[in-house]
Order: sequence, then structure tokens, then C-alpha cells
Amino acid sequence: MRVGQNPAKSLQQVENPHKITVAVVTNIPFLSGYYAQSLDVLKLSLRSLRLNTSEPFDLLVFDNASGGDTRAFLQDQFAKGNIQYLTLSDRNIGKGGAWNFIFGAAPGEIIAYADSDIYYRQGWLSESLKLMDGFPNTGMVTSRPLRSKERYYSKTLEWADQHNEVVLEKGKFLSWDEFSEHTLSCGVSVEQTEEWFHESHDWRLAYNGLIAFAGAAHFQFIAKKPVLQSLLPFEMQKPMGQVRTLDEKINHMGFLRLMINEPLVLHMGNVIPTDKGQISHDDRTLQSKKRVWDWPPLKRLFMFAYHRIFHMYFNRAKD
Repeated sequence: MRVGQNPAKSLQQVENPHKITVAVVTNIPFLSGYYAQSLDVLKLSLRSLRLNTSEPFDLLVFDNASGGDTRAFLQDQFAKGNIQYLTLSDRNIGKGGAWNFIFGAAPGEIIAYADSDIYYRQGWLSESLKLMDGFPNTGMVTSRPLRSKERYYSKTLEWADQHNEVVLEKGKFLSWDEFSEHTLSCGVSVEQTEEWFHESHDWRLAYNGLIAFAGAAHFQFIAKKPVLQSLLPFEMQKPMGQVRTLDEKINHMGFLRLMINEPLVLHMGNVIPTDKGQISHDDRTLQSKKRVWDWPPLKRLFMFAYHRIFHMYFNRAKD
């Protein structure tokens, strides 16, 4: 039996979600070893998002079974109104499972996806939206240029080659600083980065008064929700390691994969950047002090041992 009337019936309108949903996936199981600075990286990522995004947006965070400290931080941010939609998974369903949830549930017309280790610079979203609106049949736009394998954006090159109004150039357009900033953040050695820089090349497009690089990255991009929903479901057996499925599906369906021509997002990885100029002056106060175990040879030894222990722990937890 119901007593009285639900007071919500007297409301005449509801607040609509913003056109853009920024979606972030987190997985920080504990705060040691590889993950020692990961919570600080997440805090810096969300701070830079709030400070350097001019367009209205809602923030959706999908937490993939993080530890208590990370969840406490996320719940505090939700309580303060800094996160509009917070989902806490009691088990790690992998990147594919998180994408299935986010791309199906995000309320915005445009989804701006990023991993939890992305630093946002002023203009990242507005410049990305220009490419999305200015190019036809755009599948995804990444907010920085980088180099990736052509098989993941072959349809973009085919489209550019088939349209006379597009100027398509092949060459070395990225500077060393732009190229190395991203490549080194992925754990690649300086020697390997230098080799790739000299051996690889870029594809640059000019169209409708806009300049874009061919390609995109699954760690950060914006896309229209119907495009992403057309890719569902993602069926991945591993928590990570099969994320190229997104790149392959977008390309196979003939959508353009583009990047803006400025590095307006930074992949931080699992440590806060220490190089001047990568993050703002105010954010440098969050950088950790150098410790004896940060010495590269000792760090490699510790990380090898940590890697082995993590796999033993993970496999035992599955049993």
C-alpha cells in the first residue's frame, strides 16, 4: 500500500545531461610497486581535466575493482559533485568490459574517453571537436599527434587519396620533442625511441581549412556515441592487451581516425612527469622526490620481482 503521493510527481522538469560525457576507466588495485604513484596520477589527471576544459561536460568514472584508497577518493569526488556518474565494479572486467558499459550507458551525444593517466592541456577538447565537426564520417579523434601503424588507419588514407579536395602529405612532421614525449611515456628506451623516430613517418591531411594527422589512439579519444555503440560488444579475454580491437573495428567500418596537430594531452603512465613544460607549474608540487630505489638498475630489479609476485597473486586469486 502507498501512503500519500511521491513528491517527485510535482516536479515540472528534470536536468538534462550535457552533450559531452568525459569517461574515465580506473584500475588501481593497491598503492605499491607499479601502482605506487597511480592514485596521485589519477588525482592530477582529474584536476587537469577540470582546469583545462572550457566546454560543459559530465564526468563518468568506471572503476574496475580498485583498492580502498582509490575508491574512497572517487566516492569523495562524487560527493563533492566533481564526478556525475560513478560505477564501482566488484571485479576487474577488463578494458573491453568497461568499454561495453561506458559506450552503452554514457548519456552524452559525444563520449570523450581517456585512461586514468592522461594529463589534459588547455584546448584539448575544443581542438578535437573542430576535427570531428569539420571532417566527414569521423570515427575518433585523439587530442595529440603520434605515430602508429598504418593498418589501423588504412581507410582514412584511402578516403584522403580518393578526394581531390584533400591534401595528403607523407613526411616527418612531428618534432623530436612531440614524438619522444609520448613514446618515452610508454616505457620505451631512449635508444629505441630515437630509432623509431628516424625510421617512421607521419601522414598529414589538410581539408576544409583544417589540419589533421592520420591515426588515433585508444588511450584517449573523442567519438560520437552512435559510432561507438555500433562497435559493441567487445569480447576480450584479457584485462588488457587486446585494446587494438577498437582501432581495428573503427578502421574496418570505414570511419576516419584522426589526431589534432598539437600535443594537448599527455600520457603520464604510472608516475607524475618530472620534465619541465610537460605539466603546469602548479602541478609540479605533486611530483615525488627521487628515492634510492628510483635508480634505474635497482628499479628494474625491483620491478622484475614485483612483476613475478603480482602474477603469482593474480593467478592464486583466480583459483
